[in-house]
Amino acid sequence: MRDIRCILLVFFICLSANVTLFSQLKLEKAFRVHKLSGSIDIDGKLDEKIWDSLTKAEDFWQYFPSDSILALDRTEVSMMYDDTHLYIGAKCFSQSQDYIVPSYRRDFRAGGNDNLTFLLDTYGDGNTCFWFGTNPLGVQREGLIVNGGQRFQDFSASWDNKWECEASIEDGYWSLEMKIPLNIIRFKEGDVWRFNAYRFNMDRNETSTWTNIPQNQTIFSLAFMGDMKWDETPKSSSLSLGLIPYATARVSKDYENNTDAESSMGYGADVKVPIGSGLNLDLTYNPDFSQVEVDRQVTNLDRFEIFFPERRQFFLENADLFSSFGFSNSNPFFSRRIGVATDTTDDVTIENSILAGARLSGKLNRDWRVGLLNMQTAEDANNALPSFNYGVLAVQRKLWSRSNVGFIFVNKQAVGEEHENYIDPYNRVLGVDLNFASEDNTWSGKTYVHASHNFETSRHPFSQGFLASYNSLRHNLSFRQQWVSSDFDAQVGFVRRKDFVSIEPEYQRRFFYSSGPFQRLVFGLRPLFIYKPNFGKTDHAINFSINGRLGPVEFVDLNLTHQFVYLFDDFDPTRTDQTKLPADTEYSFWSLRVRYNSDRRKPINFRVEPTLGQYFNGYRYGLNTSINFRYQPFGELALNANYNIFDLEHLDSRVSTLLIGPRIDVTFSKSVFLTTFIQYNSQSKNTNVNSRLQWRFAPVSDFFVVYTDNYFTGSTDVSDRFLLNIRNRALVVKFTYWLNT
Repeated sequence: MRDIRCILLVFFICLSANVTLFSQLKLEKAFRVHKLSGSIDIDGKLDEKIWDSLTKAEDFWQYFPSDSILALDRTEVSMMYDDTHLYIGAKCFSQSQDYIVPSYRRDFRAGGNDNLTFLLDTYGDGNTCFWFGTNPLGVQREGLIVNGGQRFQDFSASWDNKWECEASIEDGYWSLEMKIPLNIIRFKEGDVWRFNAYRFNMDRNETSTWTNIPQNQTIFSLAFMGDMKWDETPKSSSLSLGLIPYATARVSKDYENNTDAESSMGYGADVKVPIGSGLNLDLTYNPDFSQVEVDRQVTNLDRFEIFFPERRQFFLENADLFSSFGFSNSNPFFSRRIGVATDTTDDVTIENSILAGARLSGKLNRDWRVGLLNMQTAEDANNALPSFNYGVLAVQRKLWSRSNVGFIFVNKQAVGEEHENYIDPYNRVLGVDLNFASEDNTWSGKTYVHASHNFETSRHPFSQGFLASYNSLRHNLSFRQQWVSSDFDAQVGFVRRKDFVSIEPEYQRRFFYSSGPFQRLVFGLRPLFIYKPNFGKTDHAINFSINGRLGPVEFVDLNLTHQFVYLFDDFDPTRTDQTKLPADTEYSFWSLRVRYNSDRRKPINFRVEPTLGQYFNGYRYGLNTSINFRYQPFGELALNANYNIFDLEHLDSRVSTLLIGPRIDVTFSKSVFLTTFIQYNSQSKNTNVNSRLQWRFAPVSDFFVVYTDNYFTGSTDVSDRFLLNIRNRALVVKFTYWLNT
């Protein structure tokens, strides 16, 4: 344990030496929102005279490349409202009209293109907010920010709703107009709204914000916002019921098992029921997720499960209420567990159809948030699977200015005729998390304790963690500790590894430059030590990094890592069914990884990431790269590849893996999109094709055509490795329509 004592001593010495070096200034700003009398035409031109008479939110500050001067190009924002809508107008001045707009796709990423985004903290609590954004072509993006916007994971584009937006390119600037229904924005009458806006200006290679935000904070941090002053306090509008029915038609064939082609029809519906000013009840019957883009294949060189994010729309809104507990490697609730099960005969993961579900989520008031989820899956007698009921209760209470305490209870229960024979009839997890953030986000952290309970009791069914972070402009110090016992069992969660104690301190030193090739350099040291109770150290990874930023989306970084691994089980480090390294052996090795991301403003841009060094008992040479060709605004072609060569002592010859495939993203207009990707993976000996055509014929209403193909592309004979043998094929058509009542 000497490693731990030394690390703790260095951490607290550095913390005490740096805590007084920097203090962040919050300059309070406010602007007036005017009451509209009359009407305006949403065309993006701002040609109504009333816009000229309004108070403007201007004097934007640079966020990048500097955070201490005003933006070089002006941005002006004005707001009005009436009984039913909030209206936003803005002008974004620029030197040229050569704007970067990669595509017409909704919910585009802000980085690497021209756009302006508005943040509305309607409860004024510094914890949650709605955001709305657009670009010079009027493409819409919207979503939610949670947990004060402390981390990039707190920013989500999963929330969709009906609102209007248009933009217009004029001489010397581009302008926009938004019309946002007040009944889609949750707020309580009388609360002070907080506001901020940020702009990506590719002509200047500049990012700016209305309120001054230090570069060490996220650009969407809710700790730095201004007040909205209303002519009259807006009143909550009557909230509308949303009914979203769907119908599907599907044709599929399993060639691998030589079964006959199958065709089927399906239908179901989602219902959105507003409850008060802050809660929403979502109901679903016979949900279908066939239009959801399939997971991208990855090269897996790890001994543990890989995390794939949730993509199903029903589970995404207010997802943080349920999924932000614990750490990412030990989370008590992971919604992707719902709808899948394990075949008891061969331990293979299979689909377990969802019959219906309900979710109540949102704010009770300024201080309380609540989430209640219940889902029921179908019984599967052919695979000896009972019907499962999944229940989750999550409650969050705001503390102080920007902190909160959360409680979660997760229950998985087998029901139906098959449940008596099922070996694990129920699984439950109870947990408490405390999340802390200072008013200016200099200090942040969390601590949690979770406990599980099964049909068969265990002695130590716990998971526990602690994180503390100090983040100033030039220094970042953090310390993370975690314990997951061997008896902790969260079957509806994501637990990557069990039976360990880990210690992970980190220190970063930032340097900023006004001239030269780099605008920012960050030097980092992050050691991770993992111990097994009653055994000792099983792993460590000591990482030294240098990150250089050349622009908002152009950077290079270098990572030098020393790893130690003790294997408790036989393991094939190539994951290609080669001879395994024996259990009860240990390995120590160095590796170097360099990554460069080119300027995404260019029509052709790329990322290249070579890795070389020792690997277990030999060497590994890898290259991970992507090349993107943009034809704006109609989309882009991306080619991704990951190639590895393994030269290991216990193998007779070198072994290689290859994952390669293009992704074609075509946006014919703001309402018609085509996405196609093809992937060849030598590890899984699979080639898959997925093509999805989407026509958004009305707001939040779609017609989808989805085609998928999977091929077996490998054999024990190296000469046959590229032979294509079809595994399965499917064609799905889905129609969905949003009805308001």
